[in-house]
Amino acid sequence: MWRRVILSLLGLCVLWATGVAAQGYPTKPIQMIVAFPAGGNTDLMARALAPGLGKELGQPIVIVNKGGVGGVVGSTDLARSRPDGYTIMLSPNSPLTILPHQQKLTYTLDSFRFVCLTYDNPFVLAAGPQAPFKTFAEFVTFAKAKPNNVAYASGGPGSMPHLLFLDIFRQIGAEGVHIPFTGAGPQVQAILGGTVQVMIDSPATVSSNNLPLLAVFAAKRLASMPNVPTMQELGLDLKAFSAGGLIVPAGTPDAVVATLDRACVKATESEGYLGTLAKLKAAARHLPADRFRELFVEDSARNYETIRRAGMLPKP
Repeated sequence: MWRRVILSLLGLCVLWATGVAAQGYPTKPIQMIVAFPAGGNTDLMARALAPGLGKELGQPIVIVNKGGVGGVVGSTDLARSRPDGYTIMLSPNSPLTILPHQQKLTYTLDSFRFVCLTYDNPFVLAAGPQAPFKTFAEFVTFAKAKPNNVAYASGGPGSMPHLLFLDIFRQIGAEGVHIPFTGAGPQVQAILGGTVQVMIDSPATVSSNNLPLLAVFAAKRLASMPNVPTMQELGLDLKAFSAGGLIVPAGTPDAVVATLDRACVKATESEGYLGTLAKLKAAARHLPADRFRELFVEDSARNYETIRRAGMLPKP
């Protein structure tokens, strides 16, 4: 009996100490993990957000790049971190909503608390300058003319663009030849050279190379590309995005999450952050914790079905 009493008292002490620490949060610099190499979109987003976030929190935000395995290395590290608010991560959706369905990982969506969505970077479907189609309707006609008539690029099997192409071909009743690349740079070189005919990437990537735009994967047309139709307008039931925000380890106290979210709102409105997103043709988009998590849960379920249909689920 005394042992149970002592354990209960120890538990209460831990809860009390955590609450006290959360009330004074933050009192030291905060480490922000970026699960990708420096210079990429996620890294640029994080470095644009960090000054405003640090200003609101009254502590510096230290960016730490932990790239590897498409975001798995950094995500795993965050899941194992102490849930005290001093290790956070700016993450896009793919490491959390795609990779856990393709690999046996040590983390799931439940390994994290979702703080706030900070950006929305929609995908666009682009054709090569030498492709025999300049509109989505022409693309469909060409793709259905004969099997494997279209060569398409992606960042590798199971990447978001690859999954999107699988869904496109399934819905239009055609097939294509998948040619994987290591990143956006090699894909652009291949499409400009005519090795592939279509690719899916961010608006900044395709517009900077003057590629013909066929469609955008967004709920509505982009202000920066008002003449490019959405997939829904073209009759395809396709929803996809590359959005991201701040997450922390599961078990992080409510008070800490609330403090981070309040700072997040202000940081996403800062001039520096908005300027960086404008250059990347991405949109600042704040969602609080519950809606942020709901967005990723829905994306995870949608990706699971696409991966299952493609036969890419890991073997038991």
